Amino acid sequence: MSSQATPSSADTVPSGRYLTFRLGAEAYGIDVLTIQEIIRSTTVTAVPQLPAHLRGVINLRGRIVPVVDLRRRFGLPAEPEGDRACIIVVQFRSATRGIVPIGLLVDTVEEVMSISETEISPPPEFGCAVDIAFLRGLARVRGEVKALLDIDHVLTGEQLDAAITVAA
Repeated sequence: MSSQATPSSADTVPSGRYLTFRLGAEAYGIDVLTIQEIIRSTTVTAVPQLPAHLRGVINLRGRIVPVVDLRRRFGLPAEPEGDRACIIVVQFRSATRGIVPIGLLVDTVEEVMSISETEISPPPEFGCAVDIAFLRGLARVRGEVKALLDIDHVLTGEQLDAAITVAA
């Protein structure tokens, strides 16, 4: 007989304001406090030898910013960029380089919404073969489930270092 662990306060995802966006039919959210700005999708300069989900870099007002294709990062099928594609520029916290801007390419941005703690569940355990470190929780909002991302864990340390090195 198995017993369920009672979630501790460390397991809860804080309520707050989240920017919601879509990758195909899937809905996601990120804490608005991590967002620097949102820009229309623009030409991304490819950089040789990068993993497929590191699309390349953009010039954002004189600063080189690496761009991560979240579709590719999450293993979703590739689709042509639509008219509503955006790059969400977020502030990643790197242990070695401090706070670094990274662009996240998404299909469409939806809205900023307040999500209460009662609407958020911790991510389920899928077993040791599935890495869910980037998932803060799952929010049930208006009859839909939105995966809340932990921006600081969307990329692994090696991936983040590769993206930052490209920007440097």
